Amino acid sequence: MTIPDLASVTVAELRALLETGTMTSQALVEAHLAQINRFDPAFGAIRCLATDVLDQAAQSDRIRRERGSRSPIEGIPVLVKDNIDVAGLPTTAGALALEHNAPAVDAPIVAAMRAAGAVILGKTNLSELANFLTEDMPSGYSSLGGQVLNPYDTAITPSGSSSGSATAVALGLAPLTIGTETDGSITSPADHQSIVGMKPTLGMVSRTGILPIAPSQDTAGPMTRTVADAALLLAAIAGPDPADPATASAAAAAGELRDLVLDEQALRGARIGVVRQQPEPDEKPDPSRDKCHAAALAALREAGAQLVDVDLPACDREDELAVLHYEFAPSVDRYFAAIPHTPMRSLADIQAWNNAHAGAALKFRQVHVDTAVAIDHDRERDAYQQTRARDLRFATDNLLQALGDTLECLVFPGASGCSWAARAGWPSIVLPAGYGADNRRPVGMMLVSRPWTDGRLLQLAYALETAHPVRRTPFEINPAVFRRL
Repeated sequence: MTIPDLASVTVAELRALLETGTMTSQALVEAHLAQINRFDPAFGAIRCLATDVLDQAAQSDRIRRERGSRSPIEGIPVLVKDNIDVAGLPTTAGALALEHNAPAVDAPIVAAMRAAGAVILGKTNLSELANFLTEDMPSGYSSLGGQVLNPYDTAITPSGSSSGSATAVALGLAPLTIGTETDGSITSPADHQSIVGMKPTLGMVSRTGILPIAPSQDTAGPMTRTVADAALLLAAIAGPDPADPATASAAAAAGELRDLVLDEQALRGARIGVVRQQPEPDEKPDPSRDKCHAAALAALREAGAQLVDVDLPACDREDELAVLHYEFAPSVDRYFAAIPHTPMRSLADIQAWNNAHAGAALKFRQVHVDTAVAIDHDRERDAYQQTRARDLRFATDNLLQALGDTLECLVFPGASGCSWAARAGWPSIVLPAGYGADNRRPVGMMLVSRPWTDGRLLQLAYALETAHPVRRTPFEINPAVFRRL
């Protein structure tokens, strides 16, 4: 049996092998475990593996033989970011203080993937506490998991906080991974590691059983190598959750995702806004990235899209940061209240444990945790509500003004629109746009559209990917780093 190239194979290709009996799910899982054993010690994407993964695969093979596949992801391995509950595995968010936090049940999105027949391979490393532990900590670093590296160039950031999920799918450690985003944590790693990352509309996907930062912006989403694979994975996890009020309106849009048929002609006649943002004061020009962005824009035009230049103001994060700090501690405390036997019961407990074990746990301090725990939530509630309303209005009004009445979506270089989409709760997707001519570093492109248009956004992204098929594996882009592995 010939094993496909795990760093480039698509779910559709794997599904064909499984359905024809050319490969079993057990063999597919064994191939991915071998890929992990070979490459992950150098890159640190994996936090832990499920001990029953071969049993899961055997069950999938049996169900396929006896009843047929339950979904398009039947028997396909999935890795899950380690701030999402998987029964039998610790949920640590990379924190030493949470090394023994052991939830007894799956998060609803994990249960949904199991019901669809996916094999839950294990957990991925991440920036500690989803990058809301402190300031100036490297993306992909955690006191428990160490440092995730970017296989396209180990000298640059893997970006985060879903660093391990991006690295894993880029290296072929799994064909599908799940990340989470509060602001940029799916889309920025996708930009830096040449994959597809989608942050769905806030409320499309349940957040129950996910260690949070802020309910006003948190969501999980797919991280894959192709838009089609992202669409399949999002369809599997989308839908209402009675325990998460934000998902109350998700049923119709989730149904559209399950019925979605991707069309490579979807860009024909689409009107798209090209965002021309002013560079940050300390931002250096990058002609190499600009050239990749220009080539992707040209592909949009050639595929039939009508491009219109639009402007957005500078995206100040002061109000957003205040909102995240206010929501952080109460959200974490509610998460722990649902887990009966974890040694940590609050964000304050994590803070105290870290202080007591600072040598191991606090290489970069815990600035965000300290700020969040110190908030008097009763006294500051009115100020928080005003700040959140102002921040939401700022993001939403500016996005709506940029779109006007005729534009379907906005396009940004790299993941530079992540804060706009995150603060407004709108869907966004990043896909590969090319590689720098002088260093082959990955360059992505982001599309952002109105709430609950996730299916249409996937259509547009798929058509762009078809018109501009530039993704290459890290083994092609950065061969030197693999010669010793």
